Amino acid sequence: MTGRRVNNRLTYLTLTAVAFFFTIPLYYSIVVASRDNASLASVPPPLFPGGNFFENVSRVFDTVPFGLAMLNSVFVAGSISISVMFFSTLAGFAFAKLRFRGRNILLLMTVGTMMVPTLAGIIPLYILMVKLEWVGSLYAVVVPALVNAFGVFFMTQYLSRALPTELLEAGRVDGCTTWGLVWHVVFPAARPAAAVLGMLTFMTAWNDYMWPLMVLTPENPTVQVALSTLAAGYVNDYVMGLAGTALGTLPLVIVFAFLGKHIIGGIMQGAVKG
Repeated sequence: MTGRRVNNRLTYLTLTAVAFFFTIPLYYSIVVASRDNASLASVPPPLFPGGNFFENVSRVFDTVPFGLAMLNSVFVAGSISISVMFFSTLAGFAFAKLRFRGRNILLLMTVGTMMVPTLAGIIPLYILMVKLEWVGSLYAVVVPALVNAFGVFFMTQYLSRALPTELLEAGRVDGCTTWGLVWHVVFPAARPAAAVLGMLTFMTAWNDYMWPLMVLTPENPTVQVALSTLAAGYVNDYVMGLAGTALGTLPLVIVFAFLGKHIIGGIMQGAVKG
């Protein structure tokens, strides 16, 4: 028992130290965002927040349409996350539990697209957006990301283990159609993995920079495009830039604070059921 307590204490100390080091950049960005540019040149540098945070935030909103950028990012990230969870669950169920000709080849082709560098497809994708007249519209950001190979592969691997074939057969014996099985059996069983996939997809879509920068305008930006506009001056205003970064990070922190326990609990529940 004594050795177990020592191991538990060492584990918690290690986790606390790791969490502390990962929190330092976020904390110091808040410190800089609450100061003025003159204080950044002082020696030693400031280690505690100042009183200029709301003034710097006001400057951010006066410089770029940051409110619109936040709404656009919420819409883009939310739409992509919901779509990826839905379509990836459907495709994962088909690849994991349905038997049809060419299933393995299609799955191999889907996974193979993950090996193609993203930059290799940007030019033809941009040409397609120009022909569709979607440049400058959120459609150009949302539609190409409605489903991805990683989500399909992730849900296929999960459902192949977490969804018993006997449960599907019992549902068919009761007269349930394929769509009925998807709604009443597959979606509840896939909920833990779908929650994790949705979180990862939301973060990826929220932090996406290059593609929105190419197809959106400064008048209709996402958060990352708006932040790039803040840093586009001849003189870098680090205070205003980090104030905008703090605002852009806040939604992710809120999502983790409210959904983190539910996601971990769903993973553990799915692991026990599996």
